[in-house]
Amino acid sequence: MDRPEIWLSFDPDLQLFLTSARRGERTALRTDGASTLGHVVESLGVPLTEAGALFADGRRVDESHVPAHGEVISVRAVRRPQRFAAPVTFLLDVHLGTLARRLRLLGIDAAYENPDIGDAALAARSAAEERVMLSRDRGLLRRRELFAGAYVYSHRPAEQLRDVLSRFAPPLAPWSRCTTCNGTLRSVAKTSVQDQLRDGTERSYDAFAQCTACGQAYWRGAHHASLDAIVADAVREFGTPELTPQA
Repeated sequence: MDRPEIWLSFDPDLQLFLTSARRGERTALRTDGASTLGHVVESLGVPLTEAGALFADGRRVDESHVPAHGEVISVRAVRRPQRFAAPVTFLLDVHLGTLARRLRLLGIDAAYENPDIGDAALAARSAAEERVMLSRDRGLLRRRELFAGAYVYSHRPAEQLRDVLSRFAPPLAPWSRCTTCNGTLRSVAKTSVQDQLRDGTERSYDAFAQCTACGQAYWRGAHHASLDAIVADAVREFGTPELTPQA
């Protein structure tokens, strides 16, 4: 008996995951008659983390649906913003260190693993801590034990940040997290962090914050203008920040 033939179409945002031969309005595929729609979609290169609503002959189905011969399948991209029941937190793999620091700069809970602990351990941490796994590794995003995941579409940190903020719309609380370890910051007296300051810094600045986890001291130094620009751009495009102490 011939294998069932189905027709698939993918939203434009998902086309980059497909081979060039399958890009376009519709593509035909012979299935084995037993594989789920989720398996079929992933076999074509699209991580299920990026697939939103699934339709078969115009009716909504889930990833466990087994396509029948002649069905027309439509795969939509994830609708933005993507919402979760609890405040969203993130886990980033070893290749996204700059993005992790920028998320933390905005007060977003962004755990980061460096050195690389391997896909299995990353997926286990995502599940245990209910963190959205951010990665450009499609294999990692296919691991079933993940709490949730998202493909980071760009190589450029500025575009990566916009992508994540657009997709998840997390609340912004600039200058409230340690960019080194992800701990929370608190305002402190200069004397509390004096051992971390050079003479010029001690004379020139009076407002300081310190990480409650690793003890790192923060102040508005010469580097602050470039960080201010990142924060200002994010707030302008993605919302008013929560009121937090200024580091």
